[in-house]
Amino acid sequence: MKITCFDFKSPDYKKLESYGFIRNGQNYGYITQILNGQFELRVDIDGENGKVKTGLFDAGSGEPYTLHLVDGAGGAFVGEVREAFGYVLNNIAEKCFKNDVFKGDCARAVIEYVRNKYGGELEFLWSGFPSNAVWRRKDNNKWYGVMLTVAKSKLGLNSDEVVNIIDLRINPEHLDKLVDGVKYFRGYHMNKKHWFTMCLDGSVPVEEICGYIDASYLLAKK
Repeated sequence: MKITCFDFKSPDYKKLESYGFIRNGQNYGYITQILNGQFELRVDIDGENGKVKTGLFDAGSGEPYTLHLVDGAGGAFVGEVREAFGYVLNNIAEKCFKNDVFKGDCARAVIEYVRNKYGGELEFLWSGFPSNAVWRRKDNNKWYGVMLTVAKSKLGLNSDEVVNIIDLRINPEHLDKLVDGVKYFRGYHMNKKHWFTMCLDGSVPVEEICGYIDASYLLAKK
């Protein structure tokens, strides 16, 4: 799947209007010119589901231009179009959209727990991986939690269902007793001796996850 700048994000409709989008019923539209007026770029956003549609048109003929969307298309001019097109879309995503990766009830409950108890907000540190985020202690900047979105098969489960997961710190002597390959796993993309993983799909109660978060927070103090 090719990730776009609008994936894992939802529009902030007030910011859209401030940016210059025009509301038409429940939908929003924006038109601008790029490359010194050679092309007209249109961005339409469905106000019901937040889906984004774009179109690029030759300003002289009004004909659609699509070469910038073809991966194999090269040449200096196509590159200039692609760069200008991407700049506008990335700017809209940055200024008018908010991160909306972790949507499940369990994930939202965990995020709210951390926010209320520790004043922690997820940090999205990697632009190339918009579904990965971390919590860090404020006193020493150490990570105590990581949230990601992966297929269950990545954890060794017999399913391609995409699910939110959480990585937390754990004492190594407790890890082997906890990990069962069903609800508890060795850290995904983390040190497998000091971190473990749970799916945020209801398989582990929220109250239990919050207890593990507290323990991880303390371990990150060292």
